[in-house]
Amino acid sequence: MDSTIEASNGVDLTEAARQLQQAAHDARVAFDCIGLDELDRAHTHALTARAAVDAAENALRVALGGARAPAAS
Repeated sequence: MDSTIEASNGVDLTEAARQLQQAAHDARVAFDCIGLDELDRAHTHALTARAAVDAAENALRVALGGARAPAAS
């Protein structure tokens, strides 16, 4: 059963929630990799966590009525 999360303006925030869950997972993996002295893997997971947070933030900004962030070049 799929459940959706909608903002008051009807914007679906399910993807933002999923991105935040992914970011939390990647941050935990990065933390564990640091403890295992696997710094390259930690760096990779830290970057993917950051990308997931940025995607969630963009979705939330749109839900709040703001403009999408410009694409990085």
